[in-house]
Amino acid sequence: MSFSDSETSSHGGEYKNFKQISRDRLLHEMLRTSDSGDSRSSWKVLIMDKVTVKVMSSTCKMADITDQGVSLVEDLFRRRQPLPTMDAIYYIQPSKENVVMFLSDMSGREPLYRKAYVYFSHPIPKDLVARIKNDTSVIPRIGALGEMNFEYFPIDSQGFVTDHERALGELFGESAQNSRRAEASLNVMASRISTVFASLKEFPFVRYRASKGQDGSTATNFRELVAGKLATAIWNNITTYKSSIPNYPQKETCELLILDRSVDQIAPVIHEWTYDAMCHDLLDMDGNKYVHEVPSKTGGSPEKKEVLLEDQDPVWLELRHTHIADASERLHDRFTNFVSKNKAAQMEQRDGSELSTRDLQKMVQALPQYNEQKERLSTHVEIAGELNKIIRDTGLRELGQLEQDLVFGDAGTKEVIHYLRSKQDTSGENKLRLMMIYASVYPEKFEGDKAAKLMQLAKLSPEDMKAVKNMRMLEGSEKRKPSGSFSLKFDSQKKGNAARKDRTGEEETWQLFRFYPVIEELVDKMCKGDLSKDDYQCMNSSQTAPRGVNGSSARNVPPKATTESTNPRSVRSRRTPNWARSHTSDDGYSSDSNLRSFSTDFKNMGQRIFVFIIGGATRSELRVCHKLTAKLRREVVLGTTSLDDPPQYITKLKLLSEKEIAVDPGLGI
Repeated sequence: MSFSDSETSSHGGEYKNFKQISRDRLLHEMLRTSDSGDSRSSWKVLIMDKVTVKVMSSTCKMADITDQGVSLVEDLFRRRQPLPTMDAIYYIQPSKENVVMFLSDMSGREPLYRKAYVYFSHPIPKDLVARIKNDTSVIPRIGALGEMNFEYFPIDSQGFVTDHERALGELFGESAQNSRRAEASLNVMASRISTVFASLKEFPFVRYRASKGQDGSTATNFRELVAGKLATAIWNNITTYKSSIPNYPQKETCELLILDRSVDQIAPVIHEWTYDAMCHDLLDMDGNKYVHEVPSKTGGSPEKKEVLLEDQDPVWLELRHTHIADASERLHDRFTNFVSKNKAAQMEQRDGSELSTRDLQKMVQALPQYNEQKERLSTHVEIAGELNKIIRDTGLRELGQLEQDLVFGDAGTKEVIHYLRSKQDTSGENKLRLMMIYASVYPEKFEGDKAAKLMQLAKLSPEDMKAVKNMRMLEGSEKRKPSGSFSLKFDSQKKGNAARKDRTGEEETWQLFRFYPVIEELVDKMCKGDLSKDDYQCMNSSQTAPRGVNGSSARNVPPKATTESTNPRSVRSRRTPNWARSHTSDDGYSSDSNLRSFSTDFKNMGQRIFVFIIGGATRSELRVCHKLTAKLRREVVLGTTSLDDPPQYITKLKLLSEKEIAVDPGLGI
């Protein structure tokens, strides 16, 4: 019932990143191999349910699917036209309802399709297999029956979500204790995470953040046990893969670190100054969709145009993890370089003198690419300009400086009070985010009636106050905490009243680029073998984790790959780190040489590291995974229940104290 060994396996052969392997599995293992052999030109129908259609759309483009001979994509539960001369591919969850619908399609004297190739997104229960086998009219019409073991949603070349938007409330909210919904949510989550390792043929060391009471005793509160429960469920699933999936590794090949949102409550609310984070934080975007106005081609009023900021855009791919000031400079230089070197741009700027035939020929050849590149660069120049205007108009630089000074222990109560009194026009959301950072670093300032006085000074509503109060709910049981205290678990990262320490050996190239999420430090320690085994326990019997290429230590890779800059930190330096350096081609176009060089680097990569954060992850944490991949020479993949921007996260945090949380119909629970 399982697939044979993947052609895109990460063990041997050309190294492919997380999303490339995921994409290849769907396109090549499922769609391409589902050929009856009757005709190479025959078209197929692809039938999916509400979950698998989201998996497919997050992994592949429609053009990719069409290239594999799929002419029609259908919803399993919608009324469909019979196509008895065509084969159908079913990519569905192994639920009773789905199996009943499939059997209804293919049974009887007149089935809807000629042959059915059926692939389940995760392991199918034995009773449903028996139900299929017992239908004798369907069996001859089945071309393939297998478990695809693919039920996660890639959001990046090194990131995925399990699509549990309400995980924070379901697992850490008021109603989480002894909740059947919470247990069901964890089981679905574990199943989806496990299919990541089935897809990549990886057998992980499973480590998780172990919570303990203040007196060091074993935690008993459900919220404190979430990471351990998820680790156990994943481990149980993966151990079954060892016997059920052909060629599945029998020894550990990678590392998985399971955390929850309490590990870092600053990262979700602090202003992150990269181009990607600023776009999603400050602009009114719908997912990755940016809408802007362009001049009308007919001379009328401006028209609205949608632009997708995603990996297919090489400019976005290069700039997304760079500081907004760096991105703005690069865009200016890129546009100037583009205009000076592109043939069509040069012709466009001529003074009207007669063009030679050769000039015209060069212009015509360059024109299509010129228009595409000019439009793309112009869009990013416009976006960067809008971001810089918002930063100026809202005084965000001063707020951002205070946020980072708080985190690194360079500012305290005096500076916060001065800011709140002198900057009363600051938006309510920005003041709330400042108070949440302040509460994380100075929890003692929120004891008793101190919190109410601070909120009064900030002119925040009782509804906003919920977000700050509910931060403690992520920390587990309140019974063990002193009465009236606001205890947050940042002691492991704090020295005095600093939630972070400056990183040694790293050059700060831009102002306000000082902050880093906690997972950067944790992954670095895990790679060196310095992560506490008591605080981060391991499910495996053998706890000697792999670290480098083919099992060797990551510290033995060539010095060029791991040596950090030893130059002193300077906010005035304009040099950009190698992992974000610009690459341009001679003709003024954005080159994919940066992608090619990074792909080439994958040839000597060590074994993968997976980090899963329960309760939502941030764009800064996704950025750090790319940075660590280049630094450690190991692909670091971030998984999470959802990718949240600050406004989304704050809304979810406010809902933690609600008694009942509405069920999300898209969770499959």
